[in-house]
Amino acid sequence: MAPAEPNALPFRPKGETPYFAEEKEGWKGYVEWEEFPEKKKQAQEVLKRYDFPEPPEFQLIPLPTTNPVLTGERWKQYHSALGLSHIFHHSWETVLQEKSPDMTHILQFPYNGEAPGDRLIKTELTNNKDHFVRNHGGIPDIDPAKWTLDIGGLVKNPRKLTLAQLQDEKTFPRQSNIVTLQCSGTRRIEQIHEYPGDGDELINAPWGEGAISTARWTGVSLKRVIKYCGGLVDDKGADNIEFYGADTYFKKGGVHNYVVSVPWRKVKAHEVLLAWDMNGEQLPRIHGFPVRVVVFGYIGARSVKWLYKVRAIHRPSMAPVQRKEYLYYAPQIGKQNARYSNGFSIQDMPVSSAIITPKKMDQIVHEGRVRLAGWAYSGGGHWPVRVEVSGDGGSIWYEVPAENMSTKYFYAWRTWWVDLPVDAEGWLEMCVRCWDNAMNTQPTFVRSAWNWDLHVTSSAHRVKIYSINKSRPNTAARLKQLEENNTPIVPITRPIHFDLETDEEYAKAMESRAWRDPLE
Repeated sequence: MAPAEPNALPFRPKGETPYFAEEKEGWKGYVEWEEFPEKKKQAQEVLKRYDFPEPPEFQLIPLPTTNPVLTGERWKQYHSALGLSHIFHHSWETVLQEKSPDMTHILQFPYNGEAPGDRLIKTELTNNKDHFVRNHGGIPDIDPAKWTLDIGGLVKNPRKLTLAQLQDEKTFPRQSNIVTLQCSGTRRIEQIHEYPGDGDELINAPWGEGAISTARWTGVSLKRVIKYCGGLVDDKGADNIEFYGADTYFKKGGVHNYVVSVPWRKVKAHEVLLAWDMNGEQLPRIHGFPVRVVVFGYIGARSVKWLYKVRAIHRPSMAPVQRKEYLYYAPQIGKQNARYSNGFSIQDMPVSSAIITPKKMDQIVHEGRVRLAGWAYSGGGHWPVRVEVSGDGGSIWYEVPAENMSTKYFYAWRTWWVDLPVDAEGWLEMCVRCWDNAMNTQPTFVRSAWNWDLHVTSSAHRVKIYSINKSRPNTAARLKQLEENNTPIVPITRPIHFDLETDEEYAKAMESRAWRDPLE
């Protein structure tokens, strides 16, 4: 699949397309914005000359059935206007090289994609090619021999480290952890279907259940790196650590590098890793090569890819991703009254779970049990201890046997399966909820989880299926009849082309029912 071209830009200024040079030799696709306010201002003036398209409507009407689902035309045009169109071409080529061919491309650029769910939960650790991707900009191509990391801000001895220095085990002992990363947009499609919200396709892409994956990450604890720099300046109140990523990010007509922060207490607990290895392999370019941040138990947006700078600061970062995105609003906040200050910043990921199989609208022939399988997760230093499933929408719950759950880790999900007793036939609503070690569980309905930016769909996950229980004699007889007539039971919407019963059978049944009308 070739990269989709952007639509023709609606206006081109006189003269040549502006040229913003790549900052460093061997760093393709990286433009430094944060250090050069005049350059940012120049780019903002260029963007003002264009009448960019509105975001596509994907909430009040059905989603496209294409793959990619959404293409990110505005983002492509932003790059084109600044002479950076090569970035989205390179990014899509990287997707095709490094990800599985059957990924669902939720958003082509910047790339957002998830793997087929049944394969996602087959193993505790997600294959690198299947690991979900949630990018906020293009994918830089950085020569590891040219890569450096600047450590500055409120540290006693600011330093610049090469990759070789960072990987020197005599200076920085290795740390390796199994960690689940989860996008706060996981299962957003459920909120979209029932209660639409903010319609920016970049920040609110219509994710399903696959925006979560687990890997063994290897690198060095950021705490050790800060210690190598002499530690923090004690009297300056360095309570937060800010990360800079080499991708280009746009917000409200401005252009930025991707910048977020986490509290220093998270770093002190050795829960922030500078990683260069993913599942025993070199970190893929699409996942942040040469070095990325992995923040345990936090929203995936804090785990910055293509890291090039770390700064100790006082307050949380004032950069737009930290200050203006990933906010959780109260239920009565919306387009009419939302402000950056009246939503709280999402950090710890709450307890959540999902049914991966069966899928929505599946029609299942069974003998009194239906196998359900999925994942369960809790962030913020918690872990899943119990998973419960229901076949009646949440009235009666069955515990998943402990032996049907994967290994328990401090910072990772658990996959699970269960053969759920199902006697009823017809449309049923299966649902799942998780309990973590702090006795946190999930809201029962998606309405309770709704928020304007459609983040953190933490409600019990629900899947409607059609039950066909062949342990029931009448159902078994009908299935045999269908087989003899070479007629499939699925899909149930396909009509039956033979009579449902003979005249004799009908008369006998009606006689037993005293026919249709009352006696008197």
